[in-house]
Amino acid sequence: MGIFSNFLGNRNSNTQAEMNFLDHVEDLRWHIIRSALAIIVAAIAVFIKIEWIFDRIIMGPANDDFISYKWFCALGRALHYDSFCLGKIKITFQNTAVTGQFMMSLSVSLLLGFVAAFPFVLWEVWKFIKPALKPSEIRMARGIVFWCSLLFFVGVFFAYFIVGPYAINFFGNYQLSPKVQNIITLDNYFEMMSTLILALGVVFEMPILMLFLTRIGVLTPNLLRKNRRLAFLILFILSEIITPPDLFSCLLVFIPLYGLYELTLIISKRTYNERLKRKSQND
Repeated sequence: MGIFSNFLGNRNSNTQAEMNFLDHVEDLRWHIIRSALAIIVAAIAVFIKIEWIFDRIIMGPANDDFISYKWFCALGRALHYDSFCLGKIKITFQNTAVTGQFMMSLSVSLLLGFVAAFPFVLWEVWKFIKPALKPSEIRMARGIVFWCSLLFFVGVFFAYFIVGPYAINFFGNYQLSPKVQNIITLDNYFEMMSTLILALGVVFEMPILMLFLTRIGVLTPNLLRKNRRLAFLILFILSEIITPPDLFSCLLVFIPLYGLYELTLIISKRTYNERLKRKSQND
């Protein structure tokens, strides 16, 4: 009888664990569905005005009158450095596939739909994670959706207004020979711009990631300080990877990224000291 009771008890506990797991899976499924719906709704809104958006926003950095080129020229005049004032763009775009322009409209809609819905997607992720956290951990993560969204959009705007125009101007005007014209496909142009936008949007989340790792005890300010040279090298290599192969565009990305690292170090130090203070009070 005792063996039978133990068997039933183990079976009930296994069933309960299985039900809890299935509940989490079901909960996750609805978070994913709501996030996907938000992206689709935003993408549909973009698709309705796709011609205007594609011409004015997506192709904006490829136009000579794009606002960033005026900023570069103004900065060059202020610093008495004429190289900041970039030349006219000499690019001819072409479509090489029958369905190319239609598929491009879908790709643009999905990309901008994701960017627009990013705060909502992040909110859904937070709602899924929040029940598993302790009250103290929830307090420490206060405002995380706002700050993650803000840093993501800063990275997106930095890519679109600063790095993207410079990269387009560099590649558009670069020629091995005057006999060779730069005829660029829409797919190639969109791939470069979307890669820059998403990559820098994610990279600018670095302070939040470092803050989280500090709060859970994985990172310390001393560790970040000791590895400053390594971080310098890694960030420089990363900047080289996601920018055109010239020093100026690399520095355009590297300087803000390294500034984020130093900001992370300051935040990590404050967070670490608060963590030690709370620990000493609990002891």
